[in-house]
Amino acid sequence: MDRSSLLQLIQEQQLDPENTGFIGADTFTGLVHSHELPLDPAKLDMLVALAQSNDRGQVCYQELVDLISSKRSSSFKRAITNGQRALPQDGLLDEPGLGVYKRFVRYVAYEILPREVDRHWYFYRHRSCPPPVFMASVTLAQIIVFLCYGARLNKWVLQTYHPEYMKSPLVYHPGHRARAWRFLTYMFMHVGLEQLGFNALLQLMIGVPLEMVHGLLRISLLYLAGVLAGSLTVSITDMRAPVVGGSGGVYALCSAHLANVVMNWAGMRCPYKLLRMVLALVCMSSEVGRAVWLRFSPPLPASGPQPSFMAHLAGAVVGVSMGLTILRSYEERLRDQCGWWVVLLAYGTFLLFAIFWNVFAYDMLGAQIPPPP
Repeated sequence: MDRSSLLQLIQEQQLDPENTGFIGADTFTGLVHSHELPLDPAKLDMLVALAQSNDRGQVCYQELVDLISSKRSSSFKRAITNGQRALPQDGLLDEPGLGVYKRFVRYVAYEILPREVDRHWYFYRHRSCPPPVFMASVTLAQIIVFLCYGARLNKWVLQTYHPEYMKSPLVYHPGHRARAWRFLTYMFMHVGLEQLGFNALLQLMIGVPLEMVHGLLRISLLYLAGVLAGSLTVSITDMRAPVVGGSGGVYALCSAHLANVVMNWAGMRCPYKLLRMVLALVCMSSEVGRAVWLRFSPPLPASGPQPSFMAHLAGAVVGVSMGLTILRSYEERLRDQCGWWVVLLAYGTFLLFAIFWNVFAYDMLGAQIPPPP
């Protein structure tokens, strides 16, 4: 039902004869049933919730139009936040007869969202288009680059020990700091098969559901912010080391999701959440430990410093700080959140500091940079 037909129906039935701008929820619900209008039961539940947040049991006409057109009004969001509305009685897990894709959408809703009302709203309004293309595209590009270098060098594990690998124009190297694209493109290069497998698995298991709920813009922003913070942090704290791998972005996604689960622990309904939390922390810690070992105790003679592990930690910090703000509300605009501007200011300050550091500090400190490959 579009806006014009809804308006015409309301006028014909004289649901608002005094032109107050409000319509009784019971009256409209009866009209829906009597005329057999194609309105989702979930939207009727939310219509009742809107009315219950109003002292007179009425819903604003504009809010009704927004609801029909799959938009949630600010007053509806406030009603949710203040706990003034009744949740639908049945959980999504009770939905019978769902296809494979809808089952996956239901799984994503319970995996990512902490409140039943948000799960219902996401489940009923979700559309398969546009698909979560960002995380899939990044992962595919990383695999293709890895396979190309593997075939070229005939080396699939610890590729960074091959001199030709570090000559790639994608790798970040402190001797090539002026080539600014390297601060981002290093995410397509990986130490070896183990690092690629770990990152690809987490990007698909965590990144894709996050992108399905929060959208391409937010997740790409979070991922790229973690990648950029990773290389810049290495340039400040480990000035001799190169950087490869997408761990900065991966750890930003993982730490943001885990922090969101912890902050909304009581509301999360994902199965075995405690066990999964422990396993995720163990895997992430093991990957950091492996990166530290490769950095300071390489198993093979190396011609220069090995890639730094600081990108992992920087990505985790970005995820906890920026990610909690981005994932707090899956549909509230970031510009309407005060915390977002604080986080954005802090991140911008870090970027400015890192830029000045890379321009001036290396010469001032007399850093002994290994010759670029």
